[in-house]
Amino acid sequence: MAARRYVRRMAAAEETVSFGFQDIPKEEKPGRVKAVFDRVARRYDLMNDAMSGGLHRLWKDAAVAKLNPRPGETILDVAGGTGDVARRIKAHAARARTRRGGAPAEVIVLDINHEMLRAGRRRGEDGLSWVCADAQALPLPPRSADAYIIAFGIRNCADIGAVLAEARRVLRPGGRFFCLEFSRLATPGLSGAYDAYSFSVIPAMGKLLAGDADSYRYLVESIRRFPDQERFAAMIREAGFQRVAYENFAGGVCALHWGWAL
Repeated sequence: MAARRYVRRMAAAEETVSFGFQDIPKEEKPGRVKAVFDRVARRYDLMNDAMSGGLHRLWKDAAVAKLNPRPGETILDVAGGTGDVARRIKAHAARARTRRGGAPAEVIVLDINHEMLRAGRRRGEDGLSWVCADAQALPLPPRSADAYIIAFGIRNCADIGAVLAEARRVLRPGGRFFCLEFSRLATPGLSGAYDAYSFSVIPAMGKLLAGDADSYRYLVESIRRFPDQERFAAMIREAGFQRVAYENFAGGVCALHWGWAL
């Protein structure tokens, strides 16, 4: 009897995932995350500037430079929301095309949240394709993309392993996978100040600028539950990617991970 109870308890534990500091049934997370981003969509880009002091722009620029978009490629910006990264990709590929010639790159923004996509399209279509889709089940055939990037989105997914497996599925041989995500400080001595800013200032800022402290409290908590740099690199390798590595930005406040589909 005790053994059966233990098995049931372990099975139940496997079906829970983090939502901030809570553990919730796995099937509930997409709906809860959707509600968060429904609420913050209109002010999302403004809050990114306010929370990071504009640093997110430098991190995204560095990530896109490393991704190195090329003319004629099909490039996916997954969990791409308002298209902030996709616009950088499109501009980078256009500059490369001016130098080298070739066909325009096709840049596809995919996000599960209609409100985020709507907020992005209000800024302008900008030659991008906009698709409402789940990162865990992309509506794309195998080996159909040359490059894939997911920026500040993977920690909101219910099954990170499934997202990585799907990225591996849709990339062509030689395709590049990049993930920009908040991570762990490389200088532990700064953690006290970082936590004070994260848990006190950011929710207050969310309330002031977006009228929503709770959503930004969740976003801060979700960062703390995300795997650290080495563990996440191991997960990327486990998904079948090769030449996996990462680079810390701002002392580990966020990190850019990458790997190749060889």
